[in-house]
Amino acid sequence: MGEVIYTGKAKQMWSTDDPEVLRVVYLDQATALNGKKKDEIKGKGQINNEISTLIFEYLTQKGLKTHFIKKLSATEELVRKVTIIPLEAVTRNIATGHFVTRFGIEDGTVFKTPVEETYYKSDALDDPFINESQTLALGLATKEELAQLWELSRQVNQLLSALFLKANMILVDFKLEFGRLSDGTLVLADEFSPDNCRLWDKETKAHLDKDVYRQDLGELTPVYEEVLNRLKVALEEEK
Repeated sequence: MGEVIYTGKAKQMWSTDDPEVLRVVYLDQATALNGKKKDEIKGKGQINNEISTLIFEYLTQKGLKTHFIKKLSATEELVRKVTIIPLEAVTRNIATGHFVTRFGIEDGTVFKTPVEETYYKSDALDDPFINESQTLALGLATKEELAQLWELSRQVNQLLSALFLKANMILVDFKLEFGRLSDGTLVLADEFSPDNCRLWDKETKAHLDKDVYRQDLGELTPVYEEVLNRLKVALEEEK
């Protein structure tokens, strides 16, 4: 079974017999405002595991390096053990959320070029914005790793924006995390689900992501199920 080595807001990481492999368990938990809002939502863990599995399998097929190995069960997957780089790489295709409140721009403004922001991953500090020189000064990543990180993020944006459009959804923005394998290779880590991205319906612009929970717009599970079902159809059409 292994031992719990980390419990996050929506997942647990367990050790396995292989020191280079971890077991991820998705939890039926939703959080917002850096954990200040928290609720148990039945079925959420299973849906997020399914969505993230489909996304990581798709990105792997397209040649991107990730920590993902395979799905184990409804709520579990195996991943390569990484040393997480304590940065959150945020890509914004459309202005909404914090960007709108910070800069006074109209909600829904489409950027000609995606906005790229980096945040220091620290709940205690409320994930403050961090620039390249600060990152280098704190020794969080090298200049080469930052270049790799953003190149991977741009590839993810290009691939998934197109995929979600086929599923009649707009990829508004998303957050990625990265880690180093034991040999130093930089890979995409964590997950990709409506927990860490914003998706809007292509026609109605209705929220199909965790904003439904953040803004108390309705039940979360049916929305995530809709994302999963649309994604399955789009991926099937790609075959």
